[in-house]
Amino acid sequence: MPLLPAGLRLIRFDKRGHGLSDCPPAPYTLDNLTHDAEGLLDHIGIQGCTFVGLSIGGMVGQLLASRRPDLIGALVLSNTAAKMGDAAMWNTRIDAIKADGIEPLGDAIMERWFSADFRATDDLCLWRNMLTRTPQEGYIGCCHAIAGADLTDISKRLSLPTMGIAGAQDGASPPDLVQGTIAMIAGAKCHTMQGVGHLPCVEDPTQYAALLTAFLKELGHV
Repeated sequence: MPLLPAGLRLIRFDKRGHGLSDCPPAPYTLDNLTHDAEGLLDHIGIQGCTFVGLSIGGMVGQLLASRRPDLIGALVLSNTAAKMGDAAMWNTRIDAIKADGIEPLGDAIMERWFSADFRATDDLCLWRNMLTRTPQEGYIGCCHAIAGADLTDISKRLSLPTMGIAGAQDGASPPDLVQGTIAMIAGAKCHTMQGVGHLPCVEDPTQYAALLTAFLKELGHV
């Protein structure tokens, strides 16, 4: 955030089951998560915002933009897709977490999230702790939401200004997957950041902020 232009109103929130938000019982649907974001924006009186969604957040952004174009003026779809994985894969993960918790999956998920260079740094433990300390019910709930979501038909109908961001070493949403979704949206452009994985804003915040800033300038917000 400190790398973004001054004078912007920046709003962040924890999705249900994560961070400081409430953790209702699983499963969740993408409709649930989208309704949460919609309710927040309505509550604080936001219209025409630029919605930046990473991973599952990008799926929320696509669905919300299709439903409430008055709320969303532009989209940044980062390390996300119209469909991420298949139900069988997510159900296998859900079963594993129910049996043994999130901790045993921590190393494998870090490999999908981060580049080898980042995994060699001391900062990795912070993000692994964030993952493994997430409420099990909240994590499982969002796995259900992704498993049940296919936004292909919805994303093909989007026409608002959109920028995609992919990480060249992303094992969770590979560049081809991100680029395929962005190609569905008329006029959208996709940037692939080198040397980073699923969370490029963590691994290379300077370049990530530069891409956001350039997009905001195109929109006339800076």
